[in-house]
Amino acid sequence: MAKPLEISRKELCAAALRETAAATGDGAVVRRLLAIAMALEGHSREESARLNCMQRQTLRDWVNRYNQEGVAGLRSRHRSGRPPALTEDQMKELENLVLDGPDLERHGVVRWRCGDLRKEIAARWSVVLHENTVGRLLHKLKMTRLQPRPYHPQKDAAAQEAFKKTSPAW
Repeated sequence: MAKPLEISRKELCAAALRETAAATGDGAVVRRLLAIAMALEGHSREESARLNCMQRQTLRDWVNRYNQEGVAGLRSRHRSGRPPALTEDQMKELENLVLDGPDLERHGVVRWRCGDLRKEIAARWSVVLHENTVGRLLHKLKMTRLQPRPYHPQKDAAAQEAFKKTSPAW
């Protein structure tokens, strides 16, 4: 048989925990408070956990946090999550790289696509990313994956204007 839960905090009884749960807007905290209230009333650990949609071990962990920190300890804590693939400096360098555009001789392309940027990121910083992730990085930089059509470096703007003026379609 499982060892009974030892709740060392005695400032709130089961009824007070239920009142606190009723006044709380966070559903996860409400479940935790109700499970602890049931344990205080003498229900088994298994029954208290099952009726509040958690495992016995999880209930034990929440009781430990409640014993250490009180009701405030039952709130979900912010998780840092996965660290970003590129640092802030690398993101600034990527933004400058995209704004400057590729060099045809060096990069072999006339405009950046996500696949091309993916290769350049891998070459510069040894970070292997998926093309979709590169698109998300561009989105973070407030850029789009869509690029304007490339233009020939030797185009003659004056000749284009002259053609427009003499063209029968205009």
